[in-house]
Amino acid sequence: MNDDQGLRGRRVTETTVADPDRRWLTAVLDAAFVLLLGASLARYLIRHEGGTYTGWVVGLFVVFGGLYLVGRFLAPAPSPGTRPDARYLAWVAAVLAVWVVLLALAPSAAWCAMPLFFTGLHTLSTRTAVSLAAVLTLLVVASKLRFAQDEFDPNALLAPPAVAAVGTAVLIHLKRQAGRQRALIDDLVRTRRDLAATERRAGILAERQRLSTEIHDTLAQGLSSQQMLLQAAERVWRADPDAARGHVRDAGEIASRSLAEARRFVHDLAPADLAERTLAPALGALAERESGGGLTVVFRLDGTLGPLPERMEAALLRIAQGALANVREHAGATRAALTLTCLDDQISLDIADDGRGFAVAAGRPGRGHGLPAMRVRARQLGGTLTVESEPGEGTVVSAAVPLVHTPGVRTPGVRTPVLDKLGKAVS
Repeated sequence: MNDDQGLRGRRVTETTVADPDRRWLTAVLDAAFVLLLGASLARYLIRHEGGTYTGWVVGLFVVFGGLYLVGRFLAPAPSPGTRPDARYLAWVAAVLAVWVVLLALAPSAAWCAMPLFFTGLHTLSTRTAVSLAAVLTLLVVASKLRFAQDEFDPNALLAPPAVAAVGTAVLIHLKRQAGRQRALIDDLVRTRRDLAATERRAGILAERQRLSTEIHDTLAQGLSSQQMLLQAAERVWRADPDAARGHVRDAGEIASRSLAEARRFVHDLAPADLAERTLAPALGALAERESGGGLTVVFRLDGTLGPLPERMEAALLRIAQGALANVREHAGATRAALTLTCLDDQISLDIADDGRGFAVAAGRPGRGHGLPAMRVRARQLGGTLTVESEPGEGTVVSAAVPLVHTPGVRTPGVRTPVLDKLGKAVS
């Protein structure tokens, strides 16, 4: 038995133990057996009082009842859907053997066949239970005919098989229905377990992706800027010591900001620039901070910016950080502009530069995952991110995010020529 089957078996056993209906059925069968046994014994004593074998028959009644009741504790019935063990089968065989001997001496013991009949049908396999029912029915009929009076009684021949047939059909039907229900329950439990595992895996993958974009837009970009500044300082260290020291100071400031980002990242993954300011001032501070080294970055706010969810502010700021990092590292631009446009139903963020540009259709093979990370951030807010660029004409990255997030609804950005966007932002 494999682990899954073992767990399923334990679940079935626990369900059986805690099933009040099963305990109730067992109690009813035991009570019926005791009543029928007592009635059969009383009838035998009334009909055969003072007989030769009366003492032996009474003792056999006691042994039969004691064996039945003791077996309920020493040989418990198997759980539904499982095979009975050897101890239970031995108990059933012993009870039936004593009953057959008792039936040969006292025909009134035929009434005790009913609890035995239902016990066998309820716990044994279908084929074994049907065979047992047939044997019990034949023995009851034979006993009735053997001790019948001179006139023939059709009920003694026809009633027991009819009752046994109806009882067998009903119980087998219920047994098969219960088996199908157990199979459905097992399938539901297994499906729920698989679904939970899939959701956990999806959550882990989503969290990994989120962490990778956070690290890329904070620590990785800061380290890249520090590396570029330190390399520039090394190149002009002897020729222009003042410029070299300026590069080192800038690298130190970036290191301080990266440290703040790292601490905030560890704390709650929110951008450090948003700790004490809203999105517009944070974008303005970002533009001022990124200006320098031959690049001028300006920020412009179009419209009235109302309160935004923290998640949206963080995502838009990260998009701006990632786009400006690409501008500084790859574009070779002298001017860049951040434009935040507030409309009734959406927020648009444009990052435009006058750099070398690239062919959007051809993509940028071999580059990092800055643009894919920005697209993921926009998509998580129900928006889109578009890139407009041509070789020699600069680049515009536009993120459009709906103010009311509707899953599956994409809000396209407004497309205008690249240099027009940059000119409007700078003017």
